[in-house]
Amino acid sequence: MMTETTAMPMCPMAEMCKGVIEKPGSGIWMIIPGLVFIFLGVAIILYPQILVWLVAVALIVMGFAMLMMVNFMRKIGKRVRGAHD
Repeated sequence: MMTETTAMPMCPMAEMCKGVIEKPGSGIWMIIPGLVFIFLGVAIILYPQILVWLVAVALIVMGFAMLMMVNFMRKIGKRVRGAHD
């Protein structure tokens, strides 16, 4: 008894990766972040104070982002409540 099999479609993530790899010049956009991380790692080893500044800046940016998100959610809440009244 033989069963017929069909080829499984390629997953969307694999298709996207294949498309990125086939584009000319896409390799450089993968190399740049790696080089930046290496440079940043070496800089932190030489000057550990940089790490403190990076953490502080990240916390400040996340705090502002959270405040902006709360403000956005309040505006949406007002619109939703206004639409139901």
